Amino acid sequence: MKLPIYIADAFSHRLFGGNPAAVCPLEQWLPDGLMQKLAAENNLAETAFIVKEIEGYRIRWFTPAVEVKLCGHATLATAHIFFTELGYEKDRLLLHSKSGMLKVTKKAEGTYTLDFPADKPQAVELVPYGLLEGLGIANGEVYKTAFDYFVVLPNQQDVEAVSPDFKTLATVEARGVIITAKGTEEDFVSRFFGPQSGIDEDPVTGSAHTSLVPYWAEKLGKKALTAVQLSKRRGYLDCELVADRVLMSGQVVTYMQGMYNVPAWE
Repeated sequence: MKLPIYIADAFSHRLFGGNPAAVCPLEQWLPDGLMQKLAAENNLAETAFIVKEIEGYRIRWFTPAVEVKLCGHATLATAHIFFTELGYEKDRLLLHSKSGMLKVTKKAEGTYTLDFPADKPQAVELVPYGLLEGLGIANGEVYKTAFDYFVVLPNQQDVEAVSPDFKTLATVEARGVIITAKGTEEDFVSRFFGPQSGIDEDPVTGSAHTSLVPYWAEKLGKKALTAVQLSKRRGYLDCELVADRVLMSGQVVTYMQGMYNVPAWE
């Protein structure tokens, strides 16, 4: 059985930047175990599977190890593939997900805006063992989001210098760990570590910005923010907090189009 697959670099204006995601449009859902195996075989941070519904589409995301409830860069990549490869003619793509309704709007050639629910981080009184130890830092402001731990560091150089012990960090019960600081050029910078989810360091994490944006909007006293995720591939986002929603805009470049050759299923 052959199924289409696309790979696109999200939150980047050029190939080999941002975060690559696999996009797999389906006519019907595959068994969960098969989708997980395909994601593991892809060995990318996320693989998105999409099936058409009566109103819009439903999207699911898998890392090489687990299914997750929200992913930004793979959603951005999905919209790009719909608009550029699948003949989608509307200006807005509606996607049902385990985190509610998501919207992606086409802004210009190769540029799109995600509309996601905000997830304001909450201060943590009891810091779990393994968090600071795994990050190799003595202290930091620690928060918790719906999915991740969130650590604020004094400056961008501290964020760049973190070299995690991923084995220790993986013991922290969460999807992953966000570290962040005020940027030297952009409004804020971040990195994301997810050994718990099979991704040691994610190149660009759109879902993490649903927490980063409300935090920095309050700290900096502004709604529109620029952000860079400081991975080796780098990711660039223009963000805005609008009531209880976070808008994240970025560019996408198609890298590959191909076909899965997978066993039939019942």
